[in-house]
Amino acid sequence: MTLRRTVTILGATGSVGGSTLDLIERNAADYQVLALTAHRDVEGLAAASRRVGAERAVIADESLLPALQAALEGSDVAASAGEGAILDAAAAGADWTMAAIVGCAGLKPTMAALRGGRTVALANKESLVSAGALMTDAAAASGAKLLPVDSEHNAIFQCFDAARPESVRRIILTASGGPFRTRSLDEMRAMTPAQAVAHPNWSMGAKISVDSATLMNKGLELIEAFHLFPLDADGFDVVIHPQSVIHSLVEYVDGSVLAQLGAPDMRIPIAYALAWPRRMETPCERLDLVRTGNLAFEAPDLERFPALGLAMAALREGGAAPAILNAANEIAVAAFLEGSIGFLDIASISAETLRCCTPPPPASIEEVLEIDREARAVATGVKRRYLR
Repeated sequence: MTLRRTVTILGATGSVGGSTLDLIERNAADYQVLALTAHRDVEGLAAASRRVGAERAVIADESLLPALQAALEGSDVAASAGEGAILDAAAAGADWTMAAIVGCAGLKPTMAALRGGRTVALANKESLVSAGALMTDAAAASGAKLLPVDSEHNAIFQCFDAARPESVRRIILTASGGPFRTRSLDEMRAMTPAQAVAHPNWSMGAKISVDSATLMNKGLELIEAFHLFPLDADGFDVVIHPQSVIHSLVEYVDGSVLAQLGAPDMRIPIAYALAWPRRMETPCERLDLVRTGNLAFEAPDLERFPALGLAMAALREGGAAPAILNAANEIAVAAFLEGSIGFLDIASISAETLRCCTPPPPASIEEVLEIDREARAVATGVKRRYLR
């Protein structure tokens, strides 16, 4: 008899958390949920905890604990709140933890889960972009397995020969090109938030949709890939692939190129991480290459999409640069979404912030968070010169 795998989901009410819960509910006999966490969504957290029989539900906002307790009344789910409670849930020793808390709020919980020495499925971009070396060092020290959940990195993980990394020549991440792939610079200057979040292939939140439109998302994914796979910085490349059918490719020294293909549904990479090293059935649409027809590819245009070039430079520079870029981009994207700056200003603000901030490389998560705070303050000041 196979024992049920214990699971904790950090960020259970977001899109990744919801997709993970969907898969767990479809395979309930295989998984026992220890804890679910959320930021402020009491109703969503309570409902999910009841459905999967979670042992514990944790809300980040301590003022919402009474509401969570009321929502869970009559159930066997224990309720708690606050940063300390989330760190406790992350460190509780689940066999498998989904790290899907958005933003820098996910850094400490992800580190706590890695220090537990089990399996951590990583969907928190900031963990590797801002603190990549710290995270991978923690995983190595504890023996934890770090499984990438982003479709691109999960695709690489499926194709990469970890036993013989020296046989890999290059990793190629694919990018859809976003909604402005064929737009000129003059046209992009007038683009609105509504146009930027209308992604042609994926259903995503507003911030990540804007990152896809600027290609910053692909640049940040390059930085993540660098920390996940043992190649030099110049061993990573990006190609535009508008159909989003091939999610990434791995090129070997003999000229062979392996690619992972699939429908644009996040449940596919999540399922791979959730069942690893096995595979599990999913309800996802099956890929029909005949119906898909043609697969197209083109080189990214760094003049029209300078954010990708900024990320490439930050990757080469290393140290604090990726954390600064991530923080500045978040400030700029938020300003664009509220309509106070233009679309092209996002990359300009990020570039200026990188030039103004020069802290030493971080040696701890606390130092990463301090760099993040400093970069956000600088970016906020830079942003004022671009206000409409």
